[in-house]
Amino acid sequence: MKAPDTPRAETLLEVAGLRKHYPARARGMFGTREQVRAVEDVSFSIDAGETLGLVGESGCGKSTVGKALLRLVEPTAGHIRWRGRRIDALRRSEMRPLRRELQAVFQDPYASLNPRMRAADIVAEPIRNFERLPRAQVLERVRLLFQRVGLRADQMNKYPYEFSGGQRQRLGIARALAPAPRLIVCDEPVSALDVSIQAQVVNLLTDLQGEMGLSYLFIAHDLAVVRHISRRVAVMYLGRIVELADKASLFGSPRHPYTEGLLSAVPVPDPSRRRQRMILTGELPSPIRPPSGCSFHPRCPLAVERCTREVPVLRETTAGHFAACHLR
Repeated sequence: MKAPDTPRAETLLEVAGLRKHYPARARGMFGTREQVRAVEDVSFSIDAGETLGLVGESGCGKSTVGKALLRLVEPTAGHIRWRGRRIDALRRSEMRPLRRELQAVFQDPYASLNPRMRAADIVAEPIRNFERLPRAQVLERVRLLFQRVGLRADQMNKYPYEFSGGQRQRLGIARALAPAPRLIVCDEPVSALDVSIQAQVVNLLTDLQGEMGLSYLFIAHDLAVVRHISRRVAVMYLGRIVELADKASLFGSPRHPYTEGLLSAVPVPDPSRRRQRMILTGELPSPIRPPSGCSFHPRCPLAVERCTREVPVLRETTAGHFAACHLR
């Protein structure tokens, strides 16, 4: 007897061919204006209740992807669909009702909070933006949100400078939860925190996901954190996704040389354990004038002549595992 198929989770977010270019300086007095190709042909999806990790070196375009999804910056090209509806070309007034479903937790927990507002007002502001409720009811919801993220009710009247770094990030999470979102873009949410506090915040995000059915785009450069919290992982290099797979497949059997280099740089806690290292030489090229062909070929120890001419397509190498490499 055939077992019944497991129902597939609802796809909340679909991104296809996303590009974001910024104008740069002109070449010469009468030359053409150059473009910073921050994001170039990025495609992925996120299901309900899923965490997609987005990793890569600083400057690869991770944060720009997150800002484009939230329409904090306008995409140059591509399609962004939220629950089946295209949102990349919506006017500001049309986008506003959707913003309660799409929230963000930013990297710097101090710079992202208004220093002149009390903590209760910071968390209450998104509620007041979308709902007309009595003040007492708003404050009760704020109190419950404080409790949910591990803050005390007696801290509601404090200002951001009176909180520690970890507490400020919890405050930022409470603010993101306030309008009852479905997707939160976590842009390096723990990179500015001490290691012990990082674990607390990551565990909090995991618990909240289980309680509320949240989906996350988790942007980070710390592979250990991404491995802990993500179901699937996308690896970016110079504005492009070069590998995308579930975390077990990506960490256990990476297909792209860049991913192999990133994983081989992660410290191993056991000094007696030996492994083969892939050392990445050189620096991340300029997104203004990226290399021809595969953008990784100047640093790739496996590169062949074809890599200098043809841009590799992100293709499925095994079931659910995608890589953009001519040699894999």
